[in-house]
Amino acid sequence: MKNSAILLVNCPDQKGINAAIADFIFRADGNILHADEHQDHERNLFLMRVEWELEGFKIDMREFAKQFQPIAERFRMDWRVALSSRRPKVAIFVSGHDHCLADLLYRHETGELACEIPIVVSNHPEVKRWADFYQIPLRVIPVTPENKREAERQELDLLRPLEIDLIVLARYMQILSPDFVREYSPNRIINIHHSFLPAFVGGKPHHQAFERGVKLIGATSHYVTEGLDDGPIIEQDVVRISHRDTVEDLIQKGRDLEKVVLSRAVRWHIESRILPYGNKTVIFD
Repeated sequence: MKNSAILLVNCPDQKGINAAIADFIFRADGNILHADEHQDHERNLFLMRVEWELEGFKIDMREFAKQFQPIAERFRMDWRVALSSRRPKVAIFVSGHDHCLADLLYRHETGELACEIPIVVSNHPEVKRWADFYQIPLRVIPVTPENKREAERQELDLLRPLEIDLIVLARYMQILSPDFVREYSPNRIINIHHSFLPAFVGGKPHHQAFERGVKLIGATSHYVTEGLDDGPIIEQDVVRISHRDTVEDLIQKGRDLEKVVLSRAVRWHIESRILPYGNKTVIFD
């Protein structure tokens, strides 16, 4: 397992930021493994991800914030640091469509997703076969218009003691309440939308696309905010279709896209490669 630290920085763009960060790591005998940056000239913002080895690094990471604070204050940084050795705890929410769930659990089993998955939550018991196969605890909480508030209370009561870092909505076909979203804000819930947002929002986007006669369909992963399907976009992809494709063909092609797009978003989040700002994201290589 890689033993490294990752620093994500967002601050007003100015001279000397790169040099100050590199010098700070160098003086503590850190060896930089990766460094990537982006300037948003319209907003005059500097965004950076830098990863360095912790072997031989002279600063105890429990003291990192205190040591780094003078540089952060000098450049007015919004920043956070993560450790590659820490495996975040991820809860997966799913309804009846289980293709994204099966894909995520497989990628977790093979080590592609370096996280823990202590719970799968569903409002449909049919997904039990996947939870059982991968030996992940499943909690079925039915949701109806009448019990929605109580169902969310049960979900939150289930998640809190597990100290969940990230919720993944793997085709969970329920709209989360603002209160629920605020519990895991900002940017701690990832959703997969089965269309290329902002086109065809809401339900049955493949039917909408078919009626419109589009030549491309897509999928979008994004962070969840209180606005429906309006959070910062993490990843999107498309596939070409033709006049020969039926609605069922569009749905099948869409499912293949959804699995890939969602897994990329989850992996990038786990690896601290996403830096949200405003309603945008930068994805660092």
